[in-house]
Amino acid sequence: MAPSLEEPEPVDLEAPLKAAPKLIAPEPEHCPGPESSTAGQSDACAGCPNQTICATAPKGPDPDRPHITARLSSIKHKVLILSGKGGVGKSTFATMLGHALAANPDSQVGIMDADICGPSIPKMMGVETETIHISNDGWSPVWVSDNLAVMSIQFMLPTADSAVIWRGPKKNGLIKQFLKDVSWGPLDFLLVDTPPGTSDEHLSVNAFLQDSGVAGAVVVTTPQEVALLDVRKELDFCAKAGIKVLGLVENMSGFVCPNCAGESDIFAASTGGASALAREMDVPYLGKVPLDPRIGMACDYGESFFDAWPDSPACEALRTVVRRVGEEMGLPPDQVLPSTATGTDTTTSKTEAVKP
Repeated sequence: MAPSLEEPEPVDLEAPLKAAPKLIAPEPEHCPGPESSTAGQSDACAGCPNQTICATAPKGPDPDRPHITARLSSIKHKVLILSGKGGVGKSTFATMLGHALAANPDSQVGIMDADICGPSIPKMMGVETETIHISNDGWSPVWVSDNLAVMSIQFMLPTADSAVIWRGPKKNGLIKQFLKDVSWGPLDFLLVDTPPGTSDEHLSVNAFLQDSGVAGAVVVTTPQEVALLDVRKELDFCAKAGIKVLGLVENMSGFVCPNCAGESDIFAASTGGASALAREMDVPYLGKVPLDPRIGMACDYGESFFDAWPDSPACEALRTVVRRVGEEMGLPPDQVLPSTATGTDTTTSKTEAVKP
């Protein structure tokens, strides 16, 4: 039996309640949320029939934070995957990072899809038709392999094409449930794939993980200045939220021809790309991953690019980035990704069968 989406528990970052106040009218478009610390007091509340109810509702620290901390106590390293702009391959990079970390059989890896309105992780991991099961210990994540698990709202939707049309409080409530109710078990790494920008989902994840600790954030960008403009905002968000930046990754950095292995710049780094921005903002530079059409095919077929094309330039670059992420977390590179973990799957994959 899959959990229902009908009544997600709304939650606010500053002062969520166990139960939302009972309103006498629908929330207006610019409502700060009936559980917000500014509920009934902001300019948007003027003239709202619910103003008095919201203003007098009791507020206080989130009573579920200790439960979240206890639930996540067996997870060693929690890593946020961020991007300032959409379309830079953040979710694609998150799946490749997950597969790469899981290439170490001694590591247990989880991926939490916090992109509530655009959940693409299940498709990329080849588990989009799975559903969530509930046990006495909570919601069970979907296991892609023996040591790689995924949780996403996609598993809870009635159809693959169903839209999630939610305001912030509902999104926050589901993210809270992903952290509080999912039985992740002992993990070495939990990767949290967030939507682009610096909005509700990012604030919620950071607030709920404050007590249990965040190892840091990997920020994904592409080389052109249009993408870097928004990455600067993302780095500013990390600084203000107290999130350690593990480093910048320049994705789609050049195009690698799968036939001749020649490389061309598709997105010109007119201002120096991610490496120059990393120097400017004084954050680590993790490396660059070239654009390879086989990456897109691997995601479409739900396969591991890391396993299917272990000798490709993109895979070699990914290994460098993964080890650099480990270094920034204070872990020995070979503990994160042993040098022998080069993709040992010898079966013919769909991405190998369909040549670009």
